Amino acid sequence: MTLETLIGRVLSINPSTITDATGPHSVESWDSFNGLMLVAELEKHYAVKFTLDEIIAVKNVGYIKRALRSHGISI
Repeated sequence: MTLETLIGRVLSINPSTITDATGPHSVESWDSFNGLMLVAELEKHYAVKFTLDEIIAVKNVGYIKRALRSHGISI
């Protein structure tokens, strides 16, 4: 499963519309609850554990990619 597919599934949006700039400011369903659900799904799918600082720093999909890369995940 691609990162965009995972994000699209959690946020109920079309994965083809997701870019690095996609974030809570541009997706109505990306609220605090779905943000936490997204973190949980990312951690489960990629077998990583994000720090609180990493979670707080997420502003868009580009930040998610950087966080995953910092855990050794190729995106």
